[in-house]
Amino acid sequence: MELFEGARFGLQVPDSPAAPVYVCPVKSSSSSTIQQQGYSASIFLKHKEKLEKTQQKCIAIFALVCCFAVLVALFFSSVDIWGDSEDGITEENCSRNCRTVLVENIPRDLFATNAKTSVPLSAGFHKLLDLAKYSIEVVSPVWNLNSWDTETTGSVKQGQLLFQRLIGLKSRGVKLKIASSLTNSVELKTLVAHGAEVIFVNMTAFTRGGLHSSFWIVDRKHIYIGSGDMDWRSFAKRKELGVMVYNCSCLALDLHRVFAFYWQLHERDYVPTIWSKRVSALYNRHEPLELQLNETEATTYVSTSPELFCSKDRTKDIDAIYQVIHNAKTFIFISVTDYLPIVNRKLRGSTVTRYWSLIDEVIREAVVLRGVKVRMLITYWEKTHPLTFNFVSSLKSLCFQLHNCSMDVRFFSQKETKGDIPDPLNHNKYMVTDNALYIGNHNWVGSEFSVNAGVGLVIMMQNNLKNRGRTILGQVRAAFDRDWRSPHAKSQQGSNNQNNIYREGYSKWQRENYSKHPL
Repeated sequence: MELFEGARFGLQVPDSPAAPVYVCPVKSSSSSTIQQQGYSASIFLKHKEKLEKTQQKCIAIFALVCCFAVLVALFFSSVDIWGDSEDGITEENCSRNCRTVLVENIPRDLFATNAKTSVPLSAGFHKLLDLAKYSIEVVSPVWNLNSWDTETTGSVKQGQLLFQRLIGLKSRGVKLKIASSLTNSVELKTLVAHGAEVIFVNMTAFTRGGLHSSFWIVDRKHIYIGSGDMDWRSFAKRKELGVMVYNCSCLALDLHRVFAFYWQLHERDYVPTIWSKRVSALYNRHEPLELQLNETEATTYVSTSPELFCSKDRTKDIDAIYQVIHNAKTFIFISVTDYLPIVNRKLRGSTVTRYWSLIDEVIREAVVLRGVKVRMLITYWEKTHPLTFNFVSSLKSLCFQLHNCSMDVRFFSQKETKGDIPDPLNHNKYMVTDNALYIGNHNWVGSEFSVNAGVGLVIMMQNNLKNRGRTILGQVRAAFDRDWRSPHAKSQQGSNNQNNIYREGYSKWQRENYSKHPL
């Protein structure tokens, strides 16, 4: 047995059986050592595993903290979380008892002396300047109020006078803030030198379009929206139309949020996806502002374009126009500088043109299916696109041999002979129906709504109003009727001389490269 045990462990047994055999206690000590080593290794592995798990958790937590920090940094860099100060005006304490005034600029000798006109546009702006106590916020696509090298007499001086009053605002303690897409405006630089704050909106980076918005906000209480720009021509040579709304801080607060949207785009080349609540719309086509307008119940809201510039809950301009046309019951009167349902887009170095049906189709539906009387007054000027006449002819043909169908289009022009027409005479951009009014900043051209920034104002009233002529809707309709019946409004099938002008313009367009023709 001893021999077996010794051989088992590889021990040498002496030849003499009498010799004592010494067996070292190898089994027990080795086993104990191995067990201790295995236990230690197990403990080490467990500690190592726990350490690795702890390190992984720390790395994961650190990564999450870093991601959160980056998101917070991006969030605060993209938008001011608190937004611009709203001077303590809220939805709860703002005023809804408002007064509105229609303002126009009528070029000298355009109409007969007894023709009914509204408050002059220049007088409306001077009224806003008189009311200003704290702040004036302005957006305009043009800043060219001075015309020293052109004319210095008559109504042209209105632009110069307005500019001088803007310069003097700082001395009155009134803060002037301007949003513009102009990079090298002498007048804006002058205003900055006299205390104005001017920010640049890089429309080229955003949409490759322009900032066509034209509105004022005074003390977050009074507003102006219309076709008139900060251009001396808007007080002299062009026929303009807009509205002044006084003591209406609810509406002014909402329009201020559009201005705040522009303001936060300063020095950016992208539109952030996260915005402060203070640039979100307060009212829209689904939930308009209910108010008293000249002691008459009405609803209203502000719309914007393009879609990229529509903050949360803001109605797009095109949707506002669609709603007003769709809800009309008896008539739709439209006055715009240009009408062209076409969109031009540049793809891979070439220009792609497509039909833009959003307005054109709803007009056709109103005329043919609902029997609504439609009149369109379009300006004829040097940049009138020849295809305009084709679309107009198509619209007018809708009522061919149809009873109770009325669709008519006229072109507004002061000149009937060939000649240089440097500016559009009729610069209006509005629509009035039996129950609503839309005043905007865009020509009704597909490309305008797609890439250019603009603002629209919708005012809706009840159908059964008494003394409708005294409302803002009645005043705008009266202005349209005056223009429609004037000798400057001509049908497409006018005189032979006028038709020759149309044909020559179309032939000229055919000879030119289509992509170079301005829309």
